[in-house]
Amino acid sequence: MAADAKTPEIFDFADRPDIQQFMDAAGTNRRQPLAGFDPDYVDIVDYIVRCTHKIWEGKGIGLIYTHYSHNAIVHHSGGTYYGAEQVVKNTLGSLAFSADIRAYADDVIWSGNDQDGFYTSHRVFDTSAHTGYSEFGPPTGRKMNRWVIADCFSLNNRIVEEWLAYDSTASMRQIGYDPVELAHKSTLPDLPYPYGEIDRLPTGQQAPEFHTVPDADDPRGFIKAILLNMWNARLVNMVRAHYTPGHVAFLPGGRKLYGYGDYENFVIALMASFPDLVLTVDHQCVLGSAERGYRVATRFTLQGTHQGYGPYGPPTGRRIFLIGFNHHVIKNGKITQEWLLFDEFVLLKQLFARKGGNGV
Repeated sequence: MAADAKTPEIFDFADRPDIQQFMDAAGTNRRQPLAGFDPDYVDIVDYIVRCTHKIWEGKGIGLIYTHYSHNAIVHHSGGTYYGAEQVVKNTLGSLAFSADIRAYADDVIWSGNDQDGFYTSHRVFDTSAHTGYSEFGPPTGRKMNRWVIADCFSLNNRIVEEWLAYDSTASMRQIGYDPVELAHKSTLPDLPYPYGEIDRLPTGQQAPEFHTVPDADDPRGFIKAILLNMWNARLVNMVRAHYTPGHVAFLPGGRKLYGYGDYENFVIALMASFPDLVLTVDHQCVLGSAERGYRVATRFTLQGTHQGYGPYGPPTGRRIFLIGFNHHVIKNGKITQEWLLFDEFVLLKQLFARKGGNGV
């Protein structure tokens, strides 16, 4: 929405607003139409940032009942759960685990409107101390931090559907836990094993599709083609063709990589571990312009079979299914920054946890 003399611009993290700016704007003139939303919210970015702040840092946990639909659906790589009451239960558990959490909003990339619903991709950097008990053991008092990405579909002041990923292995290691050891001690539901073929190739022995990469002034198409070519067609040369030499990537496990070589190795090592790995692009939204640069949020699904050697040890033959997220920054036609996030601890459990019904 374009601003006029009376309407300020919608909050945009390209301008690096801080939480005080959101607080100061609360209850002032609307920056965009928000029919059905509480009157203190001025735009959709403000809604996502401040309702998160109210619930988590302000401990207004009961506000979940006014900010989630009663039958909200929440998707995570470890499963799907339903209803605002389950969101309350999970939030209580998380806050008991780390009561002093600070959730720093790092970006909100969004699309939509108040009539059809808003889609937001909210990147957060959490910092806290391990002050409470959990399924893994007693509190250690150690500090931890992690990236979180939450994609939400919201309408009439309610989050109707949400997709989540945490950098769980990063925080677990910081407080002294071994994620691999804990994964071996975990139990997964004894569900039927998926023996069917993963459809990475069109039919049988045919080659994968090579997608033409459009110019970066089509940021959705640019990112989608790069992801499909790199992960599905194994064109790892996409990195040197479309990333800057000083590219910075934030990856699961608290990893931060610079430049081409280490990033290429990350991609190749993951594909070596899961030779049939396939990525499906599920949703995208974009903000920005050619002059300022683009920020593209992509939600994807990863599937594969642990048939090779790599960072997760000898092959187990097990399937993985992960919900993942990319946030890319594009400037002057090249990718300069990237956040790639999936829950690595769920991946480890899918590989190593005992099956619930028979203990194997």
